[in-house]
Amino acid sequence: MFVVGLTGGIGSGKSTVAKEFAKLDVQVIDADQIAREVVEPGSTALNEISEHFGADIVDSNGELNRKALREIVFADHEAREWLESLLHPLIAERIQQRVATSQSEYCILESPLLLETTQADFVHRVLVVDVLESTQLTRTMERDSSPRATIEAIIQSQLPRKQRLEAADDILDNELPLQTLSARIKELHAQYLALAQSHDE
Repeated sequence: MFVVGLTGGIGSGKSTVAKEFAKLDVQVIDADQIAREVVEPGSTALNEISEHFGADIVDSNGELNRKALREIVFADHEAREWLESLLHPLIAERIQQRVATSQSEYCILESPLLLETTQADFVHRVLVVDVLESTQLTRTMERDSSPRATIEAIIQSQLPRKQRLEAADDILDNELPLQTLSARIKELHAQYLALAQSHDE
């Protein structure tokens, strides 16, 4: 299976781009969604997180309080490392399972941490959604209503924009109007179909 890794910093618009590819009948594997699945109520991972960070990290419905956890781990480097060492192998395993069962001509792995983790090993091509850092900050604060300091810490924890662009095979400028973006996605789709075909031969 030919896999395109779709990545970009927080607030860059990866989900918007992924939806456009999904409209073209491309299967999108969402690493963030998988990250939520591995900490579902009753899961071993959630129990370990609760033991490590305290019972308050789980809400009254038995679900992970993601906002509270995010504020802890982006203020404490060791806490983040502990969490990543627990979750990243579980997420990687599920990604591989989804890729193996994908039915489209090629599939997309949408992941904010594609280039910061071993997830990059699963892809044949890297597509980076790019915006200015100021756009990332504004969009994420509007979307998540998280404190500015938390969003800034997340941006700092991710690969610097320059390095992300250097790692890209293809770049989508998401400062452009949606119509222009959509046309560019259709061009990339045709390119990826051709690459997938030659990959299978």
